[in-house]
Amino acid sequence: MPATYEPIASVNGTGSSDTISFTSIPGTYTDLVVIARGRISSGSDAILQFNTDIGNNYSTTILYGTGTTAGSYRETSQARILADFYGYPADNNNHIGIYHIMNYANTATNKTVLCRSNNAGTGIDATVGLWRSTVAINSVQIKNTGNRNWYTDSTFALYGIKAA
Repeated sequence: MPATYEPIASVNGTGSSDTISFTSIPGTYTDLVVIARGRISSGSDAILQFNTDIGNNYSTTILYGTGTTAGSYRETSQARILADFYGYPADNNNHIGIYHIMNYANTATNKTVLCRSNNAGTGIDATVGLWRSTVAINSVQIKNTGNRNWYTDSTFALYGIKAA
């Protein structure tokens, strides 16, 4: 990682939970970055929520490709950001995702997220997500749409980006 990235926390899957949580995030950075390498029992998309907000305050726009097909997808007024459209595949396939949460501690603006993800077996995507809240983010939850447990070899690392 570049010198501007400071490790904040890392979490492994437990095999018995479908949620990865980063809590008590300090407000001392300009941005946050999550690096995810996940694996679940069957295919599912990843979702992000902030500060345990499950209200319909999120929007997502996705560009995706499979090697033979390209397209886009959009949804608004949802209870989560759909972070990985061609997301976490079944069993032995690892999925890699990078989630860049910008301006997370600013209390004057809504929060935006850029997500990039890929898996050789399913495809790639680029996502922009919006959380319509001016509250500073102090926790991030990563779940999957299938409510499947993260395998124990799944790793999620949270980094803070220092101010320039």
